[in-house]
Amino acid sequence: MPLNRSSKLLGLEAIRFGSAFAVLIWHYQHFAFVAYRLTQFEAARQPFYPAFKWLYDYGFYGVQVFWCISGFIFFWKYSAPIATKLVDAKEFFVLRFSRLYPLHITTLLLVALLQLVYFHYNHFYFVNPSNDSKHFFLQLFLASSWGFERGYSFNSPIWSISVEVLVYVFFFGTARFLGTSPALNIVVLLLCVILRKMNVDSPVVECIAFFYSGGLSALALQHFSKTKYHTGLKILAACIAVLVPILVYTSGMLWPKYLIHFALLTYIPTLLYCLANDFPAGPKMQLVIAIAGSVTYSSYLIHFPLQIVIALAFGYFNKPIPFYNAYFFVAFITTTFSCALLVYRYVEMPAQAYIRNTWMPAHATPVSWGSPNWIRIR
Repeated sequence: MPLNRSSKLLGLEAIRFGSAFAVLIWHYQHFAFVAYRLTQFEAARQPFYPAFKWLYDYGFYGVQVFWCISGFIFFWKYSAPIATKLVDAKEFFVLRFSRLYPLHITTLLLVALLQLVYFHYNHFYFVNPSNDSKHFFLQLFLASSWGFERGYSFNSPIWSISVEVLVYVFFFGTARFLGTSPALNIVVLLLCVILRKMNVDSPVVECIAFFYSGGLSALALQHFSKTKYHTGLKILAACIAVLVPILVYTSGMLWPKYLIHFALLTYIPTLLYCLANDFPAGPKMQLVIAIAGSVTYSSYLIHFPLQIVIALAFGYFNKPIPFYNAYFFVAFITTTFSCALLVYRYVEMPAQAYIRNTWMPAHATPVSWGSPNWIRIR
């Protein structure tokens, strides 16, 4: 079974963009940090707080959504080819390396330089305290959240990718040697839930849980799309996807953190099952959605260095950062996604194409902006 390189899964791209936006809103509070903590910060005064309250308060859960989407896409595109040995370890990990590492190393070096400049003028680092040689080494090998760290360091958003890299290895091994049975996903999920109930608070375990719950959603869609139950299940998933947020919002329900995790483990895969379809939109709109989804990684990694640059600029002119100002907020969000688009076009795409065409010449595919192949397999 060849890899399905034409399936864009645009609904998932829209969710991916929404998750990146949520994380960006959550990290907006960085502008209120003095040294390594919030100081005299009033959350409700943040721009457009009534509209974005959930994102300001819970935007960090965008990471769990990312993990779940990754699981869905990996099981959708990779699990069967890996199990049947149509995709070997070299191809799989070159695809992963070319997707993640070029931008990671670029932003790591940029943040390392910016933090040195920021420390020179302020005698402390911006937000993240652990910017020493040990943590640089960990970041260099995408190992910043493997349990060897003493806190957040350098371009800290990469922590979720660091965890996910370990899950890629686990995924490849289970798919190659244990196959793609949904029962395996269920067993993995149950083990993760048991570990959670045993107070094993590990980001690796959490990532595996969301990754494999997203994978279970993909396997379910692949199975039921060939049966008479497909339409009914789609309608049921759509009803759940719409009604659950309404119920939570109108009831003002506040759950303990562990219950939120369990709820998300079921709700996000249901949402993905519902939205894993081509959008009923024209080619231009489809391209816009695809681009929005594709620039999420660049927006995820460049927003923190942009924040340091902004902090340095205001510090140079001896002005406080007007983070409660709506115009400043709009300018920051707009600048972040504009820069993300440029970075994707002129850094990510060329580096990705070069690595893949060099290390896997048999799979080389010309990629140009706006062409059918410009969104590469993830």
